[in-house]
Amino acid sequence: MSKSAPRRKGWVLWTGAALLLAAGLWQAGTGMASLRKDRPLTIVVTFPPGGGTDLLARKLGAALQARTGQTVVVENRPGASGNIGAREVAQAPADGHTLLMVNSAFAINPGVYRQLDFDPRKDFKAVFNVGTIASVLVVPQTSALWQLSDALAMARASRPLAFASCGNGTPQHLAGEMLAQGTDTAWQHVPYKGCGPAVLAVAAGQVPMAVVTASSAAPLMAAGRVRAIATTAPARLAQWPELPTVAEQGLPGFALEQWHGLLAPAGMPDATIQHWHAALRQQLDDPDMQLALQAQGYTLVMQSAAEFAALIQADMERYAATTQSLDLQMD
Repeated sequence: MSKSAPRRKGWVLWTGAALLLAAGLWQAGTGMASLRKDRPLTIVVTFPPGGGTDLLARKLGAALQARTGQTVVVENRPGASGNIGAREVAQAPADGHTLLMVNSAFAINPGVYRQLDFDPRKDFKAVFNVGTIASVLVVPQTSALWQLSDALAMARASRPLAFASCGNGTPQHLAGEMLAQGTDTAWQHVPYKGCGPAVLAVAAGQVPMAVVTASSAAPLMAAGRVRAIATTAPARLAQWPELPTVAEQGLPGFALEQWHGLLAPAGMPDATIQHWHAALRQQLDDPDMQLALQAQGYTLVMQSAAEFAALIQADMERYAATTQSLDLQMD
C-alpha cells in the first residue's frame, strides 16, 4: 500500500498534464501561456493586400503554419497609415493569439497624427524585427521619365509633380517630401491605403510616379507594367544592380529604409513573446526563406524583442523631429 501510493500520485499528475496538452494548452518559454492549438494565430496587417507588409506577413504565416501546425490567419486592417489595425490589436486579448505586423510607419505616426485613440508607446510589446527594405521610385512602363533628373524637371514645370505613396505618414510619403525639400521642387502627395494600391495606380497611368517598397514594386516590374528610376537605399539593390540610388543622382547622403516587424498587445506574457520570437527566428534561420526574402529586397535584421523595442523608441524620436521640420501633421 505504501509503495503504490507514490506511483498512483505520479500517474495522476502525468494524466493531468496529458489532459492539458490534449486540450491544446502548450508551453511557451519557461511559463504556461494560454496558447491553444485549436485556435488560430491571427496576424493583423496594417495595410491592404499586395503590399510589402502584407506579402511578408503571408510568407511568414505560411511558414509558421507549415512548421508548427498552428493555423495562421492573416487579416488586413488598412487605413490611417496603419492606425486602424494598430488600434484593433491594442484592444485585442493578450492571450498570444493576435500579433500585429507593422513597418516604420508605426514609429512615424505619433509625430504626424495629433489624435490617436491608442498609445503606441504603452499599448504594445515588441516581438521580432524581421529586417529592412528600401523603397523605389516607380513610373509607368511607357513614361518619359527615365531618371530622377527627369522627374525633377517635371516638378519644376508649371505644375507640381504628383507622386503616390503608401499612405499619409508612411516612410514613402516621408521620402517624397524629403526629396521635394532637398531639391527645392514642388511635389503633390497622393496618398493610397498601402503600397499595393499605389503601385497599381502607377501601372494604370492614374499618377505619374510612386514611392513604394521594393517588394511591392517587384511583381509589376517583372510583368513589365512599371519600371524603377531610383532607390532610396544607401546602396544599389542586389536584385536590381543597374538601378541607381537617389544619392547617386544628385542628393549625396540621402537614404531612407524601413523595417518590418511584429508587435503584440502590451499585456501578453513575456513567456509567450519569447515563444513567438523563437518560432519566427526558426523560420528565418532557414536558408531558403532567407534567399526568398533577400530576392524581394529585404536585408534581414532578426533583432531580439528588447533590441526591436529600443529601435522603435529611437525611431519615434527621430521621425518626430523630421516630420516637424517638414510640417507634416494630420488631424
